[in-house]
Amino acid sequence: MIKKIRFLAAALISVLALTHSVSFAAGERANKAEAEAMVAKGVAAVKAKGDGAYVDLTAPSKTFVDRDLYLVVYDITGKCLAHGQNPKQVGKDLINLKDPDGKEFIKERVELASSKGKFWQDYKFTDPLTKTVQAKQAYCEKVGNVIVCGGIYKL
Repeated sequence: MIKKIRFLAAALISVLALTHSVSFAAGERANKAEAEAMVAKGVAAVKAKGDGAYVDLTAPSKTFVDRDLYLVVYDITGKCLAHGQNPKQVGKDLINLKDPDGKEFIKERVELASSKGKFWQDYKFTDPLTKTVQAKQAYCEKVGNVIVCGGIYKL
């Protein structure tokens, strides 16, 4: 009987610990409203500073980073102008970049920006918190000849 009680107590503690870690992990994640607000902040910076905003938008600056949410800016040809997680991408033509499923998400992003101006887009990308490929949604807004995007991971 004591073994059963100990086993049940250990099981209950494990379940409580797992529940706590899942809710804690959820608090570490940005949501759609936060992504839209961050993109609006990035758009305002681009409007105010022009090309000078890209330094603030690019890593290692953390001005436009919140947990797993960061901004990326492209011109209308798919060239990366700013990247909140990977400064090595800045200056590169990424128009033909594909996600793990083969989706040319930058090309699609440029097309959506031209036709819609503001939009959500689904694709897969490496999560900066887990370092694993995850389903992601990016919110993007076109401002002038650039596209400002910020994404959330769909866990």
